[in-house]
Amino acid sequence: MTDTYLLEETVEVAAPPVAVWALVSDLPRMARWSPQVAKTVVRGGHVRLGAQTLNVNRRGLLVWPTRAKVVRFEPHREIAFRIKDNATIWSLTLEPTADGGTRVVQRREAPDGIKPISTKLVNAFMGGTESFTAELREGMRTTLARIKAEVEADTRADAGA
Repeated sequence: MTDTYLLEETVEVAAPPVAVWALVSDLPRMARWSPQVAKTVVRGGHVRLGAQTLNVNRRGLLVWPTRAKVVRFEPHREIAFRIKDNATIWSLTLEPTADGGTRVVQRREAPDGIKPISTKLVNAFMGGTESFTAELREGMRTTLARIKAEVEADTRADAGA
């Protein structure tokens, strides 16, 4: 089945996958990079396969919670979590590049579709699916740019130490 809800953005980072993994696998840090995520709390405090999170998202004055579960967790390669509230799967995949860097791919998949209640809420409060999808894509680009900036700054600082 083709995922008609697939969103994907990519960035190349001048740091090895192990350095990028240290950031992206720390889900509470997502609030530093994502324009939509205000806070993430990992139940039990440890990010691992099966870990559950409570997330607080924001858009202007609109704030809403979501619940997620880590469904793929392969160190230095991929982390993915399913949002229980709308059935989407968000992931960050790390691919080593020939020059020693990392290609970071962020995806939003919905292999089982998006829950109808989520679509109704997006249409009622977020300006409709098309507008919200464009906003999500822009947010993904912002998130990846911020991850790139932080990991590259950390790598430069480590090299200078």
